[in-house]
Amino acid sequence: MDSRRAAPTLGIVASLAVVAVLVVPYFVIDDGSAVASYYGSGALTPWAGGMMALVGVIVFAAGRENRTDPETAAGAAVGLSVVVFLISVLWAVTVPADLVLQLTTDEPLLGPLTTATVIESHRWVLALVAIVPATAAGWYAKSLRLL
Repeated sequence: MDSRRAAPTLGIVASLAVVAVLVVPYFVIDDGSAVASYYGSGALTPWAGGMMALVGVIVFAAGRENRTDPETAAGAAVGLSVVVFLISVLWAVTVPADLVLQLTTDEPLLGPLTTATVIESHRWVLALVAIVPATAAGWYAKSLRLL
């Protein structure tokens, strides 16, 4: 396995996964304004991290395809992905728990999953998923012998 291609590929997939996790509440909660208040209730909006994750997709892809110097791309990917992770964690920690509980219902979604289950764990899942691009960026920098 070529780490110089596998690491940025993982970074691309993981960065897109961050954005996918950010979109989940729009499919689970019927009221779009409730989702907006959910995202706006933390110290920072996680959409800032989502935008940086999308930029990270471009950076990982440019480095993987040698359209940008791979060392430069790896360094930029490390910086971007660490900021994505920090924004996600800061938001997850600062969202008021009572707001999250107001958004939940016991409506079944898929099998044992209910809207309550999905929304109550959503912010922590986002924080966990956001660590994967940072890990991929670190792996990419290590494969280029930058770390």
